[in-house]
Amino acid sequence: MSQTPETLHYPPQLRDFLAFPNIKLPDTFSTFMKSLLAICAIASISLISYSTFSNHSQWLNRSECEQTFTRSSYEDYYVLDHEETNISHILFGIGGSAKTWNDRQHYCESWWKPNVTRGFMWLNEKPANNTRWPETSPPYRISEDSSRFRYTSWYGSRSTVRIARVIKESFQLGLQNVRWFVLGDDDTVFFTENLVTVLAKYDHNQMYYIGGNSESVEQDVIHSYTMAYGGGGFAISYPLAAELVRVLDGCIDRYASLYGSDQKIGGCISEIGVPVTKELGFHQVDIRGDPFGLLAAHPVAPLVSLHHLDYVEPMFPGLTRINSLKKLVQAYKMDPGRALQHTFCYDLKRNWSISVSWGYTVQLYPSLVTAKVLATPIQTFVTWRSWSQDPFTFNTRHMSEDPCERPVIYLVDRVVEVGTGQTQSMYKRTVDEKGKQCGEKKYLPAFSVQYFNVSAAVFEADLWKKAPRRQCCEVVNGDHGVVGGVLQVKIRGCNRWETVTPP
Repeated sequence: MSQTPETLHYPPQLRDFLAFPNIKLPDTFSTFMKSLLAICAIASISLISYSTFSNHSQWLNRSECEQTFTRSSYEDYYVLDHEETNISHILFGIGGSAKTWNDRQHYCESWWKPNVTRGFMWLNEKPANNTRWPETSPPYRISEDSSRFRYTSWYGSRSTVRIARVIKESFQLGLQNVRWFVLGDDDTVFFTENLVTVLAKYDHNQMYYIGGNSESVEQDVIHSYTMAYGGGGFAISYPLAAELVRVLDGCIDRYASLYGSDQKIGGCISEIGVPVTKELGFHQVDIRGDPFGLLAAHPVAPLVSLHHLDYVEPMFPGLTRINSLKKLVQAYKMDPGRALQHTFCYDLKRNWSISVSWGYTVQLYPSLVTAKVLATPIQTFVTWRSWSQDPFTFNTRHMSEDPCERPVIYLVDRVVEVGTGQTQSMYKRTVDEKGKQCGEKKYLPAFSVQYFNVSAAVFEADLWKKAPRRQCCEVVNGDHGVVGGVLQVKIRGCNRWETVTPP
């Protein structure tokens, strides 16, 4: 409502002047005061009009996207405190299906923490009437009807349109204190402590799109190298999400021919002009066969996610896929930042090379192998689409059928805490399923090692804020021989000038 000069609030001196208009003042002073009064009135009216227009303008900006949003733009977000990013700042949006949930809920429940993690499982319909939704799973919501959108990919599924809109429907909830939207599938396994570690490196007030590519080149060629793959999961900062949801529906129709929801989101983010920031710990696991070689030579980066575990062999022979995952997660919980971290060293007393993937496996080579070779994954798998031997987005080395050309393999048995901030992981020698064992003389001493005990300090998350470097290890009881079939190894930070260089 506008205000006339008579209803405006004035300083006491001006109120007195207005209350006694018959007071005689010098003409010059009277003219001056009337001019001043007019200026004040105009300024007040302008200020009120601007405020009204500004509020109206803000409402219009909100309505461009959704009037139901509680925050219209990411500028509002800047006023939040500057505490370090933690799990409460992440909102998960998991794309799922009511029909597949019973088969896949174990993957979600391996990482979901009720009352700690925030987010929703987005389903196409309500679960069956006789299905009681477990409290150990993310709460579910039903996606909006997406039948109005175009979808022309001849080999895909219309469900990808619905899943592409999970980011928008999550944003529309208007939940407070959200810095990152993390999207994934119902068979994506997140390692949440490491996810927080990765996202905490980035300024959440900026536009970020963080994830990883497929491991199989054929997938990247068909779909894209410039997008984050949805199965491995990806993170979108709040400011980018605010821009994305404004144009997402139009993008879905523009990219109707694209196969996947992650492709559609990637195309839309490309229109905004934000490139994908690649983090090596997001794993699509677009491979077939045995994932051993991939997991045994993890890059120097926190383990953030695993996908497609139903499509590869169990990580631990003799266990089911779910029990294999549980075993890996048990080790991970003892030292999240160190999970799958790769290190190797030499036992120069015996000319042995020892490769450790913490919490998973130890490989013993009865020879001195260069660091270049040890850091290269053994190819125990084939490509995702064509089941071919190559190519992959990383180098691999051949896994020989000859047992005399293969390392002796040990798999984690258990991880225990042995003191404040210290762990000991134990690895037990595996038996070749085909009963093959090398009979060469140099292998015989190696077979006397039945167990590896690996000690290490708990990996501090702050180490990931520094330039990445693989940690070092050393054989502790090398001078005293293998006692009781156990070889002791210690992992530690590298000393200055220290390298893994064979003599």
